This record gives sequence, C-alpha cells and structure tokens, in this order.
Amino acid sequence: MPVQIVTHTGPHESRREPTDVQPVTMIARDLVSERSLQAHTHDCAQLTLALEGVIRLNAMDSSWIVPPQRAIWTAANVEHSLSVIETARLRPVYVVSSFDPFPGEPCKVLEVSPLLRELVMALEQEDPALPTRRSQLISDLILDELPHLATRPIRVPMPRDKRLKSLCDALLADPGATQTLEEWAGKAGASERTLARLFEKELGMSFGQWRQQARLAHAAPMISSGMPLSQVADALGYSSQSAFTAMFRKTFGCPPTAFFNTRI
Repeated sequence: MPVQIVTHTGPHESRREPTDVQPVTMIARDLVSERSLQAHTHDCAQLTLALEGVIRLNAMDSSWIVPPQRAIWTAANVEHSLSVIETARLRPVYVVSSFDPFPGEPCKVLEVSPLLRELVMALEQEDPALPTRRSQLISDLILDELPHLATRPIRVPMPRDKRLKSLCDALLADPGATQTLEEWAGKAGASERTLARLFEKELGMSFGQWRQQARLAHAAPMISSGMPLSQVADALGYSSQSAFTAMFRKTFGCPPTAFFNTRI
C-alpha cells in the first residue's frame, strides 16, 4: 500500500535544512494511523516527537513505541523508518550535525519536557526560509534543553533473520497475543527449536523475555493516555493487573504509575 501522508508546515510550505546560522528547523506532518515512512537517512540529526498520537520508530536493529511524552533522537546518517500506531501530529525537529548535543550516541530516548514542547510549537510558527532573531533564540533554547531531558528508554531489540522478524513484527502488531513459541513456529516457517535458538543468538534473550519487553513498550502509550491499569493488563495478555504491575516493577524497579508520573 502506498504511503498516505497529510503534510503541512503551519503557515509555511517547506522546511530548509538546518545550518550553522539556523541550526534547528522542523516540519509539521500529520500522519494517518497505520501509515509508514520507509527506511531513510538525513544529513542532519533528528528529534522525532508527536504532539498527539503514537508512533513506532525502527533504527539500529531496535524498535521503540513513542507516545507524546517521549521523543527519539537519531544522529545524522542513521537509517530509520517510522510507522503510525495512532494518528499522529508529528513534529520532527532537525539539528545540524555540528550542533549534536549527544555526540557518539546514534539513538536516544528522551522525555518531552513542557518547555521543549512549547519551544517546538513556537518554532513551527517561524518561517525557515527567513531566519530571525526570534527563531535563532528558539533554536538556542532547544539545543540547551535537550541535554537536560531525562531518559526513559523502552527499547525492543529487533532481529535480522527474516523468519524471526516476521514473528516479532506480528507480536508488535498484536502484543496481547498469547500463542506459544510452538504455535508461532508453524506461522514463521521454522521449528520451535530453531526459533528459540535464534532468539538467544540474535537478541540475547528468550522468546518469553522478548515478548515481555514488547508488551511493556506498548504499555507506555496506554498508560500515558490514562487507560486504567486493569485494561492495560488485559489488552497486553496478562492474567491480572497485579501480574502486570509485578512484571513492570521487576523490569523497571518501580510501579507503572511512578515510572510514567501519571495519575491512573
């Protein structure tokens, strides 16, 4: 299916590449649910965030589920692709590579502070073709804010083997699926033993451990949107809310409500 995208840039029609004079630029994109952007790279670094909606970004053999409270930093020339889980008001911010605040880090998950959110919305109103003192000040503040943002990664490693990747993609699309590895084997075109070996070899964990990470990654946008924990647990295939909370605490060292700082 061809990519279907609704694109706009606020009052302006195009984005200019960032330069040393204007080191930060952006473009506003509203992407419809279940649409995607194929693997690509940029000469500049990019901060991918959505003011609304949920996206999944793939890069460096990993996948991240990103709600509005999170953003993904990708360094210049890092190949990445994107798919939309919930219709998103995407606001990618581009930074000239010489101003990269995270040198040596190809990907980084960041919490979106209220200040960063307001700065991005302010930059959207500026004309990238006509840098002004105001737009330069906004750029400076964004670059100053980025290194101070907390990091709360929920990374899901992805395999290279096509058989295993088809299984992992299916589980990311339906994290509440309860099929055993033996049942998945028939769909993946490989034996249960082969798949178990591939999980350990390529991902360094068992099928059960990987599925837990995939489920916890999907929990982020559900919890952030205010969904009750009982419903989150049910949607993700846990037997009870207490089982889900116990697994979350075991993985992150705190309950979901503390991790997301959200009232449920």
